[in-house]
Amino acid sequence: MSDSPGKLKLGALVALVVGSMIGGGIFSLPQNMAASAGVGAVLIGWAITAVGMLTLAFVFQTLANRKPDLDGGVYAYAKAGFGDYMGFSSAWGYWISAWLGSVGYFVLLFSTLGYFFPVFGEGNTPAAVIGASVLLWAVHFLVLRGIKEAAFINLVTTVAKVVPLALFALICLFAFKLDVFTADIWAVGTPELGSVMNQVRNMMLVTVWVFIGIEGASIFSSRAEKRSDVGKATVIGFITVLLFLVLVNVLSLGVMTQPELAKLQNPSMAAVLEHVVGHWGAVLISVGLIISLLGAPLSWVLLCAEIMFAAAKDHTMPEFLRRENANHVPANALWLTNAMVQIFLVITLFSNSTYLSLIYLATSMILVPYLWSAAYAFLLAWRNETYEQALAERKKDLIIGGIALLYAIWLLYAGGVKYLLLSALLYAPGAILFAKAKREVGQPIFTSVEKLIFAAVVAGALLAAYGLYDGFLTL
Repeated sequence: MSDSPGKLKLGALVALVVGSMIGGGIFSLPQNMAASAGVGAVLIGWAITAVGMLTLAFVFQTLANRKPDLDGGVYAYAKAGFGDYMGFSSAWGYWISAWLGSVGYFVLLFSTLGYFFPVFGEGNTPAAVIGASVLLWAVHFLVLRGIKEAAFINLVTTVAKVVPLALFALICLFAFKLDVFTADIWAVGTPELGSVMNQVRNMMLVTVWVFIGIEGASIFSSRAEKRSDVGKATVIGFITVLLFLVLVNVLSLGVMTQPELAKLQNPSMAAVLEHVVGHWGAVLISVGLIISLLGAPLSWVLLCAEIMFAAAKDHTMPEFLRRENANHVPANALWLTNAMVQIFLVITLFSNSTYLSLIYLATSMILVPYLWSAAYAFLLAWRNETYEQALAERKKDLIIGGIALLYAIWLLYAGGVKYLLLSALLYAPGAILFAKAKREVGQPIFTSVEKLIFAAVVAGALLAAYGLYDGFLTL
């Protein structure tokens, strides 16, 4: 029934995918990419990302259709394929990634407002933290009123944020100069960027960050009006966002040279449009970014609460996270999430936590959940599970799952050892909640294989802690 509590239609699901993917990343994309790579490497990187992320989108679509009984997306797939601790780690990693990303969005939002009001500085001044805190709790109480109502507001802000992006693409299309674009394709004039392979690897974490949210519809699978809409929303959302990302990035490289773009302040889209049409272009993009960043935390707060709630429903997270209020909102999961966002907003006052350092850490936390989802899709096709009468589909999904799995492994490599160790530091304490959930149902905490995995996580966490203390690792 369409009016049953919390049931979301296709449009709302697409908006959750697009709304969580289009946050602040796209508005800083011209500078972020130019700082990492030249034109040729950017084109190669986008080709790899498009194929890799498209296979991941198909993985989420396939799993939504073939395993309709699994609710909670990345969490449920990791648990079904690789056991309770992997399921828990997937939910925990995703949750941390999502609220760390929210902190990053708040920092960028008030850094952008600093363009108009200098008191907000780089987004981590006392005034900025107070403003972000007020906004955070406004979003919190809005979500407590109901998932369906919050999803409708998210739909409105998603439409509003797409308009300035479309205008930017249209204006830059007419201002595009082929001679600027082809001036130094392989960045020979900027040797500090390193080899083409190095450039491609360096831009990878930025491209992953702008696609996080691709799994948004699958996280809300239990609240979808039609189960088949989950897969459709994932693919529609992905193609829409990919088109905008490539247009913004590639067209910028035909308006200003790579070294010029690399020196811009963020949000660099504003400076690119100002270069073409004057001051009003910068104002237009800044207003678009503010609307976008007001909407993005709403998507992420919804995703954070839902993943914890889904894990608590089947006893992988402690029971207290299962409580819903009268509006069918997972209230305790929401309170825990926003308390963590608030703590980290205060921490930004005392540390040099910039937008980029926050998003790199958030990105590294989500790589493991993506890896398990791709591995589970590959495993289903490999075992011929649910494919008894569909041999052709099995072959296709085996190839797609295999590519998605290789891409997920490549991302871990691109992220580097530093972020793997820092991720271990954040994964290790989660075992306290896992142990509590297991004790509530009277089960042993770890299987023998899980003990080995947990020991490896703890070893990584201890090494990261020592690295931060000694100074050979930095945030």
